[in-house]
Amino acid sequence: MPDDAQTMRPVALGSDHRTKVRWLIVAMLFAVTAVNYADRATLAIAGPVVSKDLGLNAQQMGFIFSAFGWAYVIGQLPGGWLLDRFGSKMVYAGSLLLWSGFTIAQGFVGFVTGGLAVLVLFALRFMLGIAESPSFPGNSRVVAAWFPRQERATASAIFNSAQYFATVIFAPLMGWITYSFGWPWVFGVMGGIGILLTISWLKLVYNPSDHPWANQAEVDYIAAGGGLVNMDEPATKEADGGAKWDYIRQLFSNRMMVGIFIGQYCINAITYFFITWFPVYLVQARGMSILKAGFVASLPAICGFLGGILGGIISDWMLRRGWSLTTARKTPIVGGMLLSMAMIACNYTDLQWVVVALMALAFFGKGVGALGWAVMSDAAPREITGLAGAVFNMCGNLSSISTPIVIGFIIQTTGSFNDALVFVAANGLLAAVSYLVVVKDIKRMILVR
Repeated sequence: MPDDAQTMRPVALGSDHRTKVRWLIVAMLFAVTAVNYADRATLAIAGPVVSKDLGLNAQQMGFIFSAFGWAYVIGQLPGGWLLDRFGSKMVYAGSLLLWSGFTIAQGFVGFVTGGLAVLVLFALRFMLGIAESPSFPGNSRVVAAWFPRQERATASAIFNSAQYFATVIFAPLMGWITYSFGWPWVFGVMGGIGILLTISWLKLVYNPSDHPWANQAEVDYIAAGGGLVNMDEPATKEADGGAKWDYIRQLFSNRMMVGIFIGQYCINAITYFFITWFPVYLVQARGMSILKAGFVASLPAICGFLGGILGGIISDWMLRRGWSLTTARKTPIVGGMLLSMAMIACNYTDLQWVVVALMALAFFGKGVGALGWAVMSDAAPREITGLAGAVFNMCGNLSSISTPIVIGFIIQTTGSFNDALVFVAANGLLAAVSYLVVVKDIKRMILVR
């Protein structure tokens, strides 16, 4: 940012006149995250047609679905290091541009079939995972910089709820595109949207202390509430150019962090059911057309979106009312995870509307409980916010590898989704237990230097 940016900063006349640029920033995070999840879900929406056209069975599709997870996990530590080393703005922009390109490339897989199609799709999904790996650590890092503690859960809930909004908006769109124009166009349209967002990101996102639209009153307000407003300034970065491996050891030696990591693994297992196998479940197990499934899949996602926003609002409301940080964060997480287990009841009904209602309730609960990123913004050591978020996301997304494969194996061996739903719901129970039993007080971890 040029030096004259500070001289151009709007002058504040008092607290009532502080700007609200931080909410523009979280709106940008919301938009980018919605496209992030939509690009992950492109293959899930087009999956039934893709598998038919390319001659792929359930196990092969599960293998392809898992490719993203393998790469996403592998890319977390390098992605976190890049964020801490070079800052959120440029690393995130490069990530967005790359993953949009790999999304577009998946539309050309129709030129091959059989085993070669499996390899090509796996490779492209793998590269998509690598490219997206800095995204959520970047989100957490931006929120830690732009928001005071008493607004952090709401801000994190807003960007995290974009995963549900992505289904609400993009699942019907992608279903319609697949039905009307063919599945390759799904990948082209979504990749193109990502490229346009890259341009917007570069124009709108800055460090709080450098943003030309944020006045000093807003920057002071964020800093007073624990916001790391100078996070991307060169003087605040690690002198050795990156985080030490001993810091990672310390993260895994901390009981609070281990409990948070386990909880995120289980929460993400539920997420990855909904963005990979859920549309296939509606088509294959509930007899819906792909067009209908695209629209129906958006209904539980609306409830997930509302639950996600509500969970953050409840948590911050409790904090402002004097509840401890630990209680304010744990209450929505545990309650929401227990509610997500409602999906098991789908095994006991043949009525489509009841199935959709139960899935909506489960998705709502999952949304309420998905406050892991807010917890990380509160707990991550300030020196390695990017790296700590990457480790957290790496552990959480191990389930993006296991969940699609396990579900595919269950379906292939049993011929039914019933046991798959039990498997997914059990993750909700384990997440609740982890936060209740393993995680004790939630507070910012202090590194031993």
